[in-house]
Amino acid sequence: MQRKWFQYWFNSPYYHILYSQRNDAEAEFLIDNLTAYLKPALHSRILDIACGRGRHSVYLNKKGFDVTGIDLSEQSIKYAKQFEQKHLHFFVHDMRKLGYINYYDIALNLFTSFGYFDTEKDHVNALKSFRKSIKEDGTVVIDYFNTQKIISNLTHRETKTIEGIDFELRKFVAEGKIIKHINFEHKSKHHAFEERVQAFTLADFERMFEKSGLAIVNTFGSYNLEAFDVAKSDRLILVCKKA
Repeated sequence: MQRKWFQYWFNSPYYHILYSQRNDAEAEFLIDNLTAYLKPALHSRILDIACGRGRHSVYLNKKGFDVTGIDLSEQSIKYAKQFEQKHLHFFVHDMRKLGYINYYDIALNLFTSFGYFDTEKDHVNALKSFRKSIKEDGTVVIDYFNTQKIISNLTHRETKTIEGIDFELRKFVAEGKIIKHINFEHKSKHHAFEERVQAFTLADFERMFEKSGLAIVNTFGSYNLEAFDVAKSDRLILVCKKA
C-alpha cells in the first residue's frame, strides 16, 4: 500500500523544524480554557488523538489527568515516550482504528489534526472510533481551522527561513482541499513535501457527525472559547456528545 503524504511529512525531522515556532503557551492556554469549561474530575481519562510530540498530553497530565496520546508518526511517538509515567502513555496508532471502547471521559483532536484522508468514509470511520472510545456521557472535542477564513486570507506564496533552511511554501485550494507545497534545499539535496487538508466547513462536520453518531453541543471560534463567527473566527472548535 502506498504511503500517504502525512506518513512521510509528519515523520520527517523537517516538519518539526518548519513548525518549531508553535508555542507551548498557546497549547496550554487552550487546555486551561477547555478544562475550565468541561470541568473533568481529577484523574479523568483523556485521549489525545493525533498527539504529535505530546505537548497537549504532557500538560494535561501535569493538571492531574490520566492521559493517552496516539499518533501515526513513529518519530513523534518515539520523542513523546520520554515523558511517559504512571498516568501518561503514548502509542503509535491510526485514528481510524479503534483502541479502547467506552473508556475515556474526553477525547481531544486538537490543532487541525483531522481532514487528512482522501475519502469521507475514512473521516467518518475516524469519528466513529472517537465516539466509541468515550464513555456514554463522554465528550469529543475537535479543534479545526475555520476553513472559510483560511481560504479568504490565503497567502499563495511565501518563504520562511528557519534554522538556516529556506522553506518555499505555496498554498492553493483544489479538489476540496487546502494544499500546501513545501520545497527546500538542505545539505545540497532538494526536498519536496505537501500537506493536503480537507476544506471542511461546519456543515460538513454536521453531516459527518450525523453519520458517525455524534451531536454538537457547542461551537467556539478561538482558544479564548469565543462564539464561532464564520467570517472572523480563526478556529472552529466543536464540542460533541454521543447522539
